[in-house]
Amino acid sequence: MCEANAYLVKDGEETLLMEAVDIIEPDEEGGYRLMGIFGDQRVVRGRIKRMNLVDHRILFEE
Repeated sequence: MCEANAYLVKDGEETLLMEAVDIIEPDEEGGYRLMGIFGDQRVVRGRIKRMNLVDHRILFEE
């Protein structure tokens, strides 16, 4: 399995945004559309801070 969990980092704290993210696409408004393996979707505003695919973690920040 190659999916990862996405987190938002704010004030040094990580909050889980979405589990089992399979696809990340930029959207028209400068954010990212996250798509999960079960068909769920979420849009994140901000930027990618770090991707660690070995640990299956994607960190976003505002």
